[in-house]
Amino acid sequence: MAEEQLYLRSKVIVEPLVDRFYVWPHTLAPVQAAMNLAFLQVPLLESYLQSPKVHVAASHNPELRGGYFINIPEERADEVRDLLATIKRERAEMLRFAEAIAEGQELLRANATGFDLTPLYPKLPPELGGLVELAYDTDNQAQIRFLEPLAYHSSVYQEARQSVQLSFETGIERPFILSTPRLPSPDVLELPIPFRHAGLEELFRTRVRPTTLAHLREALELDEDQTKQLSGMLSEQPALSPDRHIDSGGRIRYFGHACLVLQTPEAAVVTDPFISADNTAGDRYTLDDLPDFIDLVLITHGHQDHIVLETLLQLRGRVGAVVLPRASRGNLADPSMALMLKYQGFPVIEVDDFDEVAFPGGKVTATPFLGEHCDLDIRGKSTYWAEFAGKKVFVGADSSGIDPLLYRHVKAHLGTADIAFLGMECDGAPLTWLYQALLTKPVTKKMSSSRKLSGSNAAQAGDIMVELGAKEAYVYAMGEEPWLGHVMATTYTEDTYQIKQIDEFMSWCKDRGIKSGHLYGQQEWRW
Repeated sequence: MAEEQLYLRSKVIVEPLVDRFYVWPHTLAPVQAAMNLAFLQVPLLESYLQSPKVHVAASHNPELRGGYFINIPEERADEVRDLLATIKRERAEMLRFAEAIAEGQELLRANATGFDLTPLYPKLPPELGGLVELAYDTDNQAQIRFLEPLAYHSSVYQEARQSVQLSFETGIERPFILSTPRLPSPDVLELPIPFRHAGLEELFRTRVRPTTLAHLREALELDEDQTKQLSGMLSEQPALSPDRHIDSGGRIRYFGHACLVLQTPEAAVVTDPFISADNTAGDRYTLDDLPDFIDLVLITHGHQDHIVLETLLQLRGRVGAVVLPRASRGNLADPSMALMLKYQGFPVIEVDDFDEVAFPGGKVTATPFLGEHCDLDIRGKSTYWAEFAGKKVFVGADSSGIDPLLYRHVKAHLGTADIAFLGMECDGAPLTWLYQALLTKPVTKKMSSSRKLSGSNAAQAGDIMVELGAKEAYVYAMGEEPWLGHVMATTYTEDTYQIKQIDEFMSWCKDRGIKSGHLYGQQEWRW
């Protein structure tokens, strides 16, 4: 078998981990990773060890879905205890750096009163030395600005945290990614290598081009047991869909959640790739349906369901460039996604509003994105306007229509959209659900609940359509697809407010002769 030409099996999944927690941007970008490790993940592990039964029971309570509870059986508590001890021992510099950030913020709150900030530099914790700048905005509000590129070259960024688990999709929902660490298992192949490791690119390229087990063993630096385990994940036959390319015209395929694949015979563009590996049900497009080469991957924003390393790592080596919105250069809540992916080995293009990126036979224009980020000063977010095969397509992601006049400016600049794709998670999670670890000053529950991760409601979506003048409107599934539960942790019924808002918007579109739909699973448009 060592010399046979082999492909990676369809149902192999990858979970990229940092200190055994599933990775997302705030646990990978160094400054934010230190804060999440110190103020979320370590306290979470400590809480579990105090009451494992409580955590497990809460993890199985539907009313607490998406809560920060560890779903690991009590009989494995000693492994969690060992993980916590390892983190405290081997990540001591990261933990101290997070504490230094909190101390630095408190120093500013107490002493930055509008006067010269120079005397405060010597008083900053030494861990921040050379990595931050102190600055006022024009309202005399002081802040710490992080010199983020330098952080990737400091001891705060530790590739030793990174590893990858390979296993088979079982159809059983995986534990919620934001709370439950992944422990070793006999049916899981552990790869203690960084995400940028060239061997991963070699491995995932075998979804479209075969290679030998011997080559993969060398590329991934496997021992004999690992090689044997990997061999069971390989097949002599590819599982690629025969219609993954097109010969004429244009095509859009909906792959679930916020993922679209825009295609012509010459090019392919993918938005927010979050793609299933399980092709057995026949109710969704999977990794097998992707074109062999993807010219551009468009990322709209940095939430865990839109920049998904689980999928992105499997596309590296098949992508011309990943297009990412420009962040605010040093804001604690707004890490640079372009820097983050660059250090994982991806070719990146960073864009600002109305920047254009060409691809064969078409172009993509970055457009503004309002709301959905709990009123935090986060600028690393973008919608997109794609022009290809004679169509103009607005990719609206989770942008909110809180100021519909914005879309009048977009239309004035780019024309009338043929199709608009919108997010309508209009009653999202509160501020503290994703950003608690970055808040060095506590907020009240009432304040947190007033600032939500919300997209457009029916009225706002309607206002967007009025201003864009689009002829068709489609609303993304909002984590309704059951195969995305480990990331979304959402539960909806026909009586849920969000679903009712979508129904109201569908009726609004029908009354105005606008073709519309509430997406789920898979859908295709051809012309």
